[in-house]
Amino acid sequence: MAKATSKKKKLPVILITNDDGITAPGIRALVEAVKGLGKIVVVAPDKPQSGMGHAITIGHPLRLQKVNVLEGVEAYACSGTPVDCVKLAVDKVIHSKPDICLSGINHGANHSINVIYSGTMSAALEASIESIPSIGFSLLDLSIEADFTAAIQYARILVEHVLQMKKADKHLCLNVNFPKGDPKIIKGIKICRQAYAKYEEEFDERKDPHGRRYYWLTGEFVNFDKSRDTDVWALKNNYVSVVPVQFDLTNYTLKKKLETNWKF
Repeated sequence: MAKATSKKKKLPVILITNDDGITAPGIRALVEAVKGLGKIVVVAPDKPQSGMGHAITIGHPLRLQKVNVLEGVEAYACSGTPVDCVKLAVDKVIHSKPDICLSGINHGANHSINVIYSGTMSAALEASIESIPSIGFSLLDLSIEADFTAAIQYARILVEHVLQMKKADKHLCLNVNFPKGDPKIIKGIKICRQAYAKYEEEFDERKDPHGRRYYWLTGEFVNFDKSRDTDVWALKNNYVSVVPVQFDLTNYTLKKKLETNWKF
């Protein structure tokens, strides 16, 4: 009689990165959110890299140093951008593609147009390009003492959902934003679209002690989209917003129009 054999289920590999730096409270919160769901590997910038977008390091060496800043978690500090972190993690740390890549939890919103500039979301999109399902997380609170209690709770729910998907889109990428405040005020999760909103920007002209001009970017966030299916609306009404995003920037509606109307 053949002996019954039992195969130990392989734990998923969870890559975590961010743009606020490896010592930011937000990345600690994200590690806490997914503990027990798989083998966690952290590769994050050694300093803040907010607003870097999809920048990569060219012409300068990249440094990668193993650090002991997250108890019980394999972690590395990288001298490069958030996108560099994902690339190096896959090629030099994990030596294969992780099962999921998580980025954040960012201090500050990444809703609407912010997704274009965000290092947090660019790291997630880089993973998506490499066929690694990914989620970028952001909390609408810039404070270093921000309360991540609700973010931890809902981040775990969303990561569990993605890991349990039997046939997840290999380019799946979600932009998740959490409202600021007490977890009790959050009404739930809404799948949304990106709102049409942007910053009305100005450059404040100043002078340094030597009399030389310099400029400081200022601006106000303006929402032009009053629909109830957007991320801005969801957050304003105390929902966690989830926007599926993609790296294909093709405007297919305009493409079809040009193919029809332009004759060469």
